[in-house]
Amino acid sequence: MRALVQRVSRASVATGAGKLASIGPGFLVLLGVAPDDTEEVADRIADKVGALRVFDDADGRMNEALGDREVLCVSQFTLYADTKKGNRPSFVGAAAPEVAEPLYVRFCERLGAKHGEFGARMEVELVNDGPVTILIES
Repeated sequence: MRALVQRVSRASVATGAGKLASIGPGFLVLLGVAPDDTEEVADRIADKVGALRVFDDADGRMNEALGDREVLCVSQFTLYADTKKGNRPSFVGAAAPEVAEPLYVRFCERLGAKHGEFGARMEVELVNDGPVTILIES
């Protein structure tokens, strides 16, 4: 599992049908699932995201965890793109939808995250706060 975690002032996700979800300060998480990922992996990564101490404390140092801030999670199989050969990425490292979707849902539920629509073509808007972007891998 790969989670690209971005600290944001605000973020939203929409499809052609309209806005699906939006948040204020917190994390935008782009989540990719590998074929061998499990529920335990999803739980561990979700817990890690929630515990990341990357928000400013009273002294302006990155020392606070997520706390009451919000999370928006978007499924992102392209985090498993393999570009070693040629110019067209291969996505064989990403889990099939029937494996990935339940783990994506579990991850979102564990964090209490708002989310996009799994498998849909989505438009993601964000305003980075920092910017702070962290990659977490299982």
